[in-house]
Amino acid sequence: MLADLNIKDFLNRVASNSALPGGGSVAALSAALGASLSEMVANLTIGKKGYESSYEDMKAIAKEAAEYREKLIRDIDRDSDAYNQVMAAFKLPKETEEQNRERHQAIQNGLKTAASVPLEVAKDAFNIMELAGKVIKKGNKNAATDGAVGVMMARSAALSALCNVKINLASIQDDEFVRDIEQQVKAMEKQIGKKEEEVLSFMVL
Repeated sequence: MLADLNIKDFLNRVASNSALPGGGSVAALSAALGASLSEMVANLTIGKKGYESSYEDMKAIAKEAAEYREKLIRDIDRDSDAYNQVMAAFKLPKETEEQNRERHQAIQNGLKTAASVPLEVAKDAFNIMELAGKVIKKGNKNAATDGAVGVMMARSAALSALCNVKINLASIQDDEFVRDIEQQVKAMEKQIGKKEEEVLSFMVL
């Protein structure tokens, strides 16, 4: 599994002439790092003198960030698995009319999965931006810049994942599915920039 590789080996795999891991897996990793930094700042706040009123909030944030981190670690491989599903569908036989129909349906199903996985990553990354904003605002001020990096990692992850959504939508023939996802993508793209500006405004330098 990609998620089990050490950092050096993962980067070497990304840099290789293989299509996997690609941008989708990297986006999931970026979001997971954003979650990890949010969790770290929360944990650095819990038990620290002067932040007693934030302990319970930070405990809740640390728990939620940990859940996102674990899910996004799985998404590193889920994204690559979705790509493999599409490639496997293209290799299906197409000698008869029935085989052509089955192959076409398998390709379309694979493309929908390949669009849905990064959409989930983008949504999770956006929520992580919110968590990071909370730790910047209420958490340990000595770690505020770590929270800010968490925001920016999550922002990059969200926008990157949406790029992968859009490239897969281009080949999907289910118009209703495409319209629904396109609307979600457009709304998120507008929200992401606003959210970044909002949460980084909590920084006190």
